[in-house]
Amino acid sequence: MSLAVLLCCAIFPLTDATSIQAAWAASAVDRDHHPRASTHSKKPRVKATTASLAPVTVHDFRVMTSPEKTRLVLDLDRHAKVIEQRANNPSRVVIALPNASMSQSARIKATDGTVPSPFMVTQTATHAVAVSLPTTAFRTYKQFTLSNPPRLVVDVTPPVEQGRPPMTAQEPLPIPSPPAIQPVAPPAKGYKTIVIDPGHGGKDTGARGLRHTEEKDITLKVGLKLRELLSKRPGVRVLMTRNRDVFVDLEDRAKFANRNEADLFVSIHVNSHPSRSVKGIEIYHFGEAKDQRALEVAARENGTPLSSTGVGWEYLVADLLTTKKIEASLELAWTAKEALVTHMNGHYAVNDHGVKTAPFYVLRFTSMPSILAEIAYISNPAEEDLLRKPTFVRDVAQSLFQGVNSFLANNKSDIR
Repeated sequence: MSLAVLLCCAIFPLTDATSIQAAWAASAVDRDHHPRASTHSKKPRVKATTASLAPVTVHDFRVMTSPEKTRLVLDLDRHAKVIEQRANNPSRVVIALPNASMSQSARIKATDGTVPSPFMVTQTATHAVAVSLPTTAFRTYKQFTLSNPPRLVVDVTPPVEQGRPPMTAQEPLPIPSPPAIQPVAPPAKGYKTIVIDPGHGGKDTGARGLRHTEEKDITLKVGLKLRELLSKRPGVRVLMTRNRDVFVDLEDRAKFANRNEADLFVSIHVNSHPSRSVKGIEIYHFGEAKDQRALEVAARENGTPLSSTGVGWEYLVADLLTTKKIEASLELAWTAKEALVTHMNGHYAVNDHGVKTAPFYVLRFTSMPSILAEIAYISNPAEEDLLRKPTFVRDVAQSLFQGVNSFLANNKSDIR
């Protein structure tokens, strides 16, 4: 059975269980990228486990739209193989995740209009999740997978609009009429406001390294450099919760961003760990801590006891956090993390700890897309030495700038 059979099954579900299993087994050659190899010529390199046989779960869908493109993101519980094929009657592109299933909330979104045209997402009887794109509904498309966290991304550019046919000589020219008197609309906000939040300050030194390097000094240096870079971007207003070594309460930081109607909030911090061998970067957005370590980081940055840091957040989240803010924060966290890894890896050995969620106070009480960047581990002697170097501070700021820039380019409509 060929790969085409499997993809046809993704659109026209099979009901025979034996045929479904055979189609899945027959696609193994393509999944391993050895189209001419016989399935009997090699033994499997890895013994299948219960976890590896379990379906990949599509937890959620997210859509970002701009005039240039529409992006569909499928949030997955682990890395998945992707099969892509063209199909006819009607002509379409099918991007399938074999051995996958949608969560209950994802199934609802797939059918309630949350997923916009031209995407069509279906759960098939062949235990696959398929994204179908009519070929008449886009000019170009691309699909790719990302990790930390795992997800499938599909970008589509809209088709070229058909222009109005030119006037003929016989067609009379329209006579302009005087404009109707309209009420004066309030001026539109013609800029994006970005608030940079250098962590700690004044009496609150933050984490401290073996050479007595203090977190508050590093975060301020990175924040000032990031402000310098962002200020050069047209249409952007950059504000800082502090621009010198002063103490600012966490509540006042959040109120400052909300009062100035910020579109983005970027909080800069330096990490610490009991083990001095741990190093690397990680980016947080607001949510429930998924592990003990994330909860410990939030407790340290919040200045709250570990036992009370994460209590009750699920009951508080509804009043200020909207779905739009949560999705945009996640997207901003991804672009910032990927920019840090991409731009820093050419000069430094970067350990990528990924994108995580934790109940940080400043992320909880800001009403715009917000992230907290832990740019290095001051408890690691090698990274403490880097943090003391102006070139490293500049490179971190440049990387965060690239991440914010990428997010703004993909979200040109009003972010708030």
